[in-house]
Order: sequence, then C-alpha cells, then structure tokens
Amino acid sequence: MKVARDIAGLAVPYVAGTALAAWASNFLCRCPHISSLVIYTAIIISSAVLLAPKHHTKPSWVMRTAICICLCSCGLLCGMTAEILSVGKPYLGIFMEKIGELGSSTGRFIDSIDFRNTETNAIIKALVIGERTDIPEHITKAFRESGASHILALSGLHLGIIYGILAWISSIFGNAPLTKSIKSVFIVMTCGLYTLATGAGPSIVRAFIFILIRETAKVTGRSGTLTSVLMVSLMIHLTVDPHALREVGFQLSYAAICGIAFIFPWLRDFWPKKDGGFKGPLRWIWETATLSISCQIATGPIAWLYFRSFPIHFLLTNLIALPLTGLIIPASLLTLCLHAFGICPDILLRATEMLVTALSEALTIISLM
Repeated sequence: MKVARDIAGLAVPYVAGTALAAWASNFLCRCPHISSLVIYTAIIISSAVLLAPKHHTKPSWVMRTAICICLCSCGLLCGMTAEILSVGKPYLGIFMEKIGELGSSTGRFIDSIDFRNTETNAIIKALVIGERTDIPEHITKAFRESGASHILALSGLHLGIIYGILAWISSIFGNAPLTKSIKSVFIVMTCGLYTLATGAGPSIVRAFIFILIRETAKVTGRSGTLTSVLMVSLMIHLTVDPHALREVGFQLSYAAICGIAFIFPWLRDFWPKKDGGFKGPLRWIWETATLSISCQIATGPIAWLYFRSFPIHFLLTNLIALPLTGLIIPASLLTLCLHAFGICPDILLRATEMLVTALSEALTIISLM
C-alpha cells in the first residue's frame, strides 16, 4: 500500500504538469518568448531538486513540496516540448508503413472468409483489427444506442483477451527462469505488434503499457497493485505522447481503470466472499455488474461532457456483450489461423457466425427498449 501511495505521489504532480501544458498550449505557442521562459524555468527547477543533496532521514514537508514541484515541472517540460516541437508520436518510417499494410491485408483476408452473412465479416474486422468502415449503419446505431460502442472500438478489452490467449498458449512451456523470460518477450512483442498494426489508439496503448509493466514485473520477481501500475502507465504514456491527454479515448480509458481500481473493490465487497453467501454463477453476475457500474460511474461524466449521452441500459448490455465478445475474439482468431492453412472446418465458421449474430441481435433488441 505504501509503494502504491508513493508512486501516486510521483505520478499525480507529473500528470498535472502535462495537463497544464496541454491547457496553456494555444497561448504559449503564440508567445514563443514566454514558452522558452517556461521551458527554461522547468529545467532549472527540475535540475535543482534532482541535484540536491540526498537525505537518508524521512523527507520533510518542504522536501516533499520540492519533489512535487520538480515532477510538475518535468511534466510541464515534457508537454511544452511536445507542443512547440510537435514531436507527438514518434515517426517510425518504413516500419510503420509495413505494419499498416499488415493491418490492411488482415482486413482483406477477413473479407475473403465465406460467412453466409457479410455483416459477420464486418463485425469481426471491427473486433479484431478495429476496421469499422464496412459495418452497416443500423448495426452501428444498435451498438451506440445500447451502450456497446466500446465493443466495436479497439480497447484494453480486446488486447486483454488476446493477452490472455497468448499467456494460456505459452503456459505449456513451463515456468523455468529462462523460459519465463522468453515467454514474456514473445508476449510483449506480439502485443506490441498488434498495437501498432491496429493504429495504436490511446486505449489500446494503455493496455499494452499495462502488459509491458506486468511482464517486466513477472521477469524481475516483483508485484504491484493495480493503482501503482495505473500511475506508472500514466507517466510512461504521457512521456511518450503528451498530446494523448487531449484525446477522448485516452480520458475514457484511464477513467475506466480508475473506476476499476478505486470504485469496483468497494462495490464488490457489498457481497462478501465469506462462507454462507451465494457462489458460482450468481457471484460472477454480481462482480460483472459491479464492474460495469464502476466503469460507468467513472466514464459517464466524460461521455456526457463530449457526447451529451448516457446509455441507460449499460448494465444489461455489458452482462450480455462482454461474455459474447470474450468468445467471439478467440473463435475469430482460431478461424483466421485455420482458414489461412486451408483447414478451417465448416462447423467453426458457423459457430463463429452464430456468436456474432447473437451479439448483433441482442444489442439490436436492447437498443429498441
């Protein structure tokens, strides 16, 4: 708990500095002299605190304040540098072009699969690679009005499912120290490749950073709470791409994780795990419901601010859509792999199509309620 609190004490002022840079960017970019003064001041403050003599005793409130100012200045420096130099996301040249071609070719391959209903191809493309241009308007409307738009937009949910599949497959190779390191490198590289191939949106980048931190902790024998991982991820994300703070996807993604980290445990514990209570399916329904409510409490104000909408059936939608999505993505990936080798059985094609149809029809019914 102390470690998580200390990490939060480092992350919060840093993020505040980055947010300040984003808020003041329009004014500062029109005033280059003031911008330069702000950057030099941030450098001086950060350097002064970082180069100060170390104390082995418990830091006083003055030292704590100085550290917060230093971190805020570092965040301000990072954000201002990105604004003035327009460094945003790093340019990876030919590599990024090839990765983009990989995503496009995967989309064309999905279109070539012989599903009876072409809507199935379109929905699978959205769920697997984030390509939504071919989805009919009535399906997009059903997802939106039922509160399941996040299912079509690639997010931490999708990468989390893929991460779970990779972890399950790699578990057959054992847990020897060297094997564990090789598995972690394989998982991180595969998830990173998938993140880049699907456009590296803020939500999926956040999920990738979570995976990177988790796998690094496993290899080094460390552990951490969701709160500490959240704060470290936030600092890394904004250091790499300070512009992300303005994006709605970034705000919704981290708000959802905040809901899971801070609200979900409190709601979940209303039904204690002690003996004598209901277990099994009822417990799963309870935890899924409280998880959805926690995320909605955290993301609802942001969604209302930007979109002036609030999905009133979000609880029913998530209880149906999340399990189906958790089945559709593995089934779709298995179908793609087997179809690539020309050995995909017809029963797998029909089962995958049935799951996609069930998801689409269920959300259409909910949207009409």
